[in-house]
Amino acid sequence: MISAGDFKNGVTFEWDGKVMQVVEFQHVKPGKGAAFVRTKLRNVITGAVVENSFNPSDKFENAFVERRDMEYSYNDGDLYYFMDLESYEQEPIDKSLLGDNFKFVKENMNCTVHSYKGKVFNVDPPNFVDLTITQTDPGHKGDTATNVMKPATVETGAEVKVPLFISEGEKIRIDTRTGEYLERAKG
Repeated sequence: MISAGDFKNGVTFEWDGKVMQVVEFQHVKPGKGAAFVRTKLRNVITGAVVENSFNPSDKFENAFVERRDMEYSYNDGDLYYFMDLESYEQEPIDKSLLGDNFKFVKENMNCTVHSYKGKVFNVDPPNFVDLTITQTDPGHKGDTATNVMKPATVETGAEVKVPLFISEGEKIRIDTRTGEYLERAKG
């Protein structure tokens, strides 16, 4: 159990059947009336943010969100299989739990799998991935205006915008959080 008076940033707890994480908190002691705790909370599963005030003596059940590094193995229809790096067990995860940024993940990449009470609710790919360009138009000579980008398809089938000087077969680094080209990959 945790009381609202003990809230700190990052604390997770159960509230009205939902798993919430404290984003911001402030202990308020007004001149008149009782003290209270003003909070900004994020629903861990849906990502929705709400603001609420609590009595410092309100008690809540602690919620432990498990984060495990797992290796993406393969997919079979709408099921994506991840291997636990410690037990080597395969765990199927439904496609609906994977975010849009999963399109940058290829087989054998490590991802962070989030679960609560054994139920997976989110999969985070690595923040940066190095992928090979499989298809893009060649750049045109004389087309040197700054920040001119062209579409390119990477080995996972995802499409990104790259500078004109990038050609097929090159490895590039992509930020999976934004889906943007960062630089040519080294090595």
